[in-house]
Amino acid sequence: MPLFVPKDRKSLFRQFLAGMYDAVVITDPNGHIIEINPRAEEHFGYTQDEVIDRPISFYIPGLAPEIVQRIRRGLEGDRHMMIDANGLNKDGSKFSCEVTVSIIDLMDPGDLVFTVRNTERRRRINTMLRAKANAFQVAQCALFACDADGNIRECNTAFCEMFDLKDEEDARTHTFAEFMSDDPLPENFKKALAGETTVTGIVAEGDEDQEEVEVVLAPNMLGHKCQGVVGSVIKV
Repeated sequence: MPLFVPKDRKSLFRQFLAGMYDAVVITDPNGHIIEINPRAEEHFGYTQDEVIDRPISFYIPGLAPEIVQRIRRGLEGDRHMMIDANGLNKDGSKFSCEVTVSIIDLMDPGDLVFTVRNTERRRRINTMLRAKANAFQVAQCALFACDADGNIRECNTAFCEMFDLKDEEDARTHTFAEFMSDDPLPENFKKALAGETTVTGIVAEGDEDQEEVEVVLAPNMLGHKCQGVVGSVIKV
């Protein structure tokens, strides 16, 4: 039976770095690069040979030498520090990133580890979600979302105005059935939970007379699972 021969510490560490999702940059105590992982090469576009002994500001312009020393002093009492910054690619383009800094004794005591996570995609998603939320609120038709039990979870201003609700918090104390009990809406709610979208025109009692509204109900999907029902109500 062959004996297991343990690898040296540095070899195991490099294997660990190679498997990390985030870009990792290791510097000496003064912030000069001594090692990077493959993900860092992908992130920034430079090979390790091109960046050895470069300052970390070569990657993260905001991390000037005096900032690195300030971070080092801050790390004396904490295990790590997290900062928001901008990374600089080889092609000159910038990207927003989240940088975690910690101390490691690799080549010398006090070496620094900069773990860089590209947050550009997350920022784009957040911007898109804010835009959708704004559009949700200013829409002229009444929009709402319920959980699977019919409890109102989200709604817009038009929904509150249509059903004479104080605000969204007030709406959350009510259920779908309280507002839309006319047939076939209860049955359509069940169909939406089963994955079907329905469009129904009904005659509702208004403040002065009857008015026709169109109610659209659809499943609120998260992946392959239905979380509840979303819908719209508009006067026609």
